[in-house]
Amino acid sequence: MSYGFFLAAHTNMWRMKYSEAFLDPTNAPLNNIQSIIPVYSPGFSLGFLVNIRLHDQVNIMMTPKIGFYEFKTDVNYFTEPINNNDVPVITRRQTYLNEATMVEIPILFKYKAQRFNNTRMFFTGGGSAMFRTKDQDEADIEDLVTTGRDFTVDFGLGFDLYFKYFKFSPEVRFSHGLLNLYRPEQTNPAFRDAISEIRRKSITLYLNFQ
Repeated sequence: MSYGFFLAAHTNMWRMKYSEAFLDPTNAPLNNIQSIIPVYSPGFSLGFLVNIRLHDQVNIMMTPKIGFYEFKTDVNYFTEPINNNDVPVITRRQTYLNEATMVEIPILFKYKAQRFNNTRMFFTGGGSAMFRTKDQDEADIEDLVTTGRDFTVDFGLGFDLYFKYFKFSPEVRFSHGLLNLYRPEQTNPAFRDAISEIRRKSITLYLNFQ
């Protein structure tokens, strides 16, 4: 068993699915919305890792961490037709921001290639449980409301670089949320019926030190 810590930078966004009501052209209340587009936003996290060696090439890693996230969403609105033109034009874009601090508990399998000099490549795969530190009552006052708990599937790749007193392991990891986080009953009624589900997606660069 070995221990370490890491710093990480990520970019993340919502994965949104439109509702059937939004796709229905006869639904007048939603006809003023042209699109709802999630935007990639940066953030960072930090934590420590516990590495359990099962075999020279197979490890189990537990990497509890604190993550700081922003999720931006652009809602584009149509205006009324002008100059007797039947085609509406977009004149207004409203950006909504969700900020969250998450406690995350990933458990990963790590498969490592044979060591070549002081380097070896590795792949990781597993899952994570995520819990938002902000309570739901506070989150419900936002325009776009989500729940505070999620489970993700994670996979990544990187390199172990061996030095005299420590091991440095940069890694790129992809994470996909499994739960539908959307709370339409608390979301801004101007666009809430246009969305049917929201899931989490992120790409993270880890700098691991052991």
